[in-house]
Amino acid sequence: MLATIITPLAAQVPQHPGRATNFAERPAIAVGVAWYPEHWPEARWDTDLKMMRAAGFNTVRLAEFAWSRMEPAEGRFDFAWLDRAIAAAQRHGFMVVLGTPTAAPPAWLTQAYPDTLRVDENGTRAGHGGRRHFSFASARYRVFARRIAQEMAKRYGHHAAIVGWQIDNEVGPPSFDPESVAAWHKFLKQRYGTIETLNERWATQYWSQHYDDFDSVPLHATGQQNPGLLLDFKHFTSATWTGYVQDQARVMRPLIDSRAFITTNTMFWNSGFDHFQMHRDLDIASWDNYIPDGRPDWVANGANHDLVRGYKRRNFWLMETQPGRVDWVPVNRALDPGQVREMAWQAVSHGADAVLYWQWRSAMNGQETFHGAILGQDGQPNPILPEIAQTAKGMTAAATLLADTQPTAKVGMLFSYDSRWAIDIQRHNKDFDPVKSFVATYRPFRVASQGVHILSVDDALSAYPIVVAPNLNVITQAQADRLAAYVRGGGHLLLGPRSGMKDDANALWPQRQPGPLGDLLGGRVSQFYALDETVGVKGGFGTATASLWAEALEPTAPDTQVLATYSEPGGWLDGKPALLSRAVGKGRISYLGAWLDDAAMRRIADDLLAQAKIAPLVPSAHPDLEISERAGGGKRVLIVINHGKEPRPLTPPSGARLAQGDWANGTMAAHGVALFNLGK
Repeated sequence: MLATIITPLAAQVPQHPGRATNFAERPAIAVGVAWYPEHWPEARWDTDLKMMRAAGFNTVRLAEFAWSRMEPAEGRFDFAWLDRAIAAAQRHGFMVVLGTPTAAPPAWLTQAYPDTLRVDENGTRAGHGGRRHFSFASARYRVFARRIAQEMAKRYGHHAAIVGWQIDNEVGPPSFDPESVAAWHKFLKQRYGTIETLNERWATQYWSQHYDDFDSVPLHATGQQNPGLLLDFKHFTSATWTGYVQDQARVMRPLIDSRAFITTNTMFWNSGFDHFQMHRDLDIASWDNYIPDGRPDWVANGANHDLVRGYKRRNFWLMETQPGRVDWVPVNRALDPGQVREMAWQAVSHGADAVLYWQWRSAMNGQETFHGAILGQDGQPNPILPEIAQTAKGMTAAATLLADTQPTAKVGMLFSYDSRWAIDIQRHNKDFDPVKSFVATYRPFRVASQGVHILSVDDALSAYPIVVAPNLNVITQAQADRLAAYVRGGGHLLLGPRSGMKDDANALWPQRQPGPLGDLLGGRVSQFYALDETVGVKGGFGTATASLWAEALEPTAPDTQVLATYSEPGGWLDGKPALLSRAVGKGRISYLGAWLDDAAMRRIADDLLAQAKIAPLVPSAHPDLEISERAGGGKRVLIVINHGKEPRPLTPPSGARLAQGDWANGTMAAHGVALFNLGK
């Protein structure tokens, strides 16, 4: 949207759509580590690289925080040390990913140009010594960021070892400095055209918020502000960060190998910007997967993998994952023995073509000295190394089998950043967390179908017999029209509570929920209720309870079916419909108006999957077993992971041949991983 900030540069068309890289001669699965040679004497480098190879690694990621080493003074570049580090990595047979170091500007830059520093919403300017302390809208900072990215691309763009580039690191914090405010006003003018349109879309007559010009509109991210302003703030940050990343990509792309990817690494359920928008003009998605409390919920973690894969609808890279523990939560518990391996394989099963650990060796000082690492500060292995080596060698052995395969699924789920933000802005029930609601709906469909693709509401949907939109709170008319076409064409669309409330300015639709999908449903929400205690629900799926949120539904067409009702004697919801469904064209639309208990959602998912004739690969699998399929290139691979502490029974599909792993005599070992070749 911010055409004045950046003209998007088209991403590379993948030559190998089933892989995350375009290098056919390279290993199909990358496994490796973040390596910071600038932290250590050069005499140690060969020792480290030999140890990495012995551990089974084939990839290193370099330079993402080394700006002060590469440009020790303004305009004076020193790449000699990096030349030697990359040459050493190549000599030992490594693929290399280079990071542009713009997340951590050098002190000379911030001291000479303090206007480049980020300002928080309270007006406090950041100081030097951390990271991500620059203003995302600073034109001056972008000049410096472009220059270092361009110099790196000139020098290493066609280096034979380099397969990809990571721009910056975990972008996200906005800024409220004068330059950001000016960019905000320009953004609003581009978005709405006239101040009259903004006033109308935001309903600014409320509380006398009317604006006479765009320059009068304050820049806020929080507080008791107009919901339209707060949602547009998210649109603004999405456009600004996308522009920032593309600003570097644009100068790099002409200078680097056309097969090398450009990406940026994102974070766990990060809400700072629209990730679909960010990745539109990048080559692949990548992210950093950490389990802060050391107690993974495999279904919830898998949902985030599926979301990241959905950004580009192709395989992705896991740029960072923890070798045991993190160091930034109140209790930094380590993963249990076996879980580092199972979490790595989970990433692969959901479409990762790379698993990179953070980091190789603990730095002697700095903010992350207590973070998990593969080596200790003494250069000797930490106890996690044998497990990581087992993982790396297993992935290398499976690379040929997995090459050119992608995760399969017949269920699609829609994730909307606008909807997530709108609900968070006005939860109405403090405990209505849109991410938790999404995962609660994802869980039964993923477990029962053993494959889900998470998609943008703007993606093509015809490949999926079932599409689930748990809380599609914000929807445009164009999106509603595409969903209606999907239903009429033969798909089954299941909408969850709070769907169809708002437009993309965070304003209520004139018609009641589900807004522009109401005519298709032949029904509407007569009223919604925040709940502080559970309410009974009964229907064809049996009895259930609703918590946190419930909507009283109302059929408006004679052929709309009521499939469930509330039982709340004496209450507003008593006897009111809780689930509506209607056949339209060749398909069906259903609306569930309540946050139901897990058991009820399992029964609903089972029923919908049976109607759509979607059967699991492994029927009646134990809940500890994660079942996934990757297919492509004339191959089908079944990946089974036992996330439990006990052995679990497993009967693979008929004809499946064990390729590698921890399955014997019909049993999966505790924390075990097994790959089966299913043929074509």
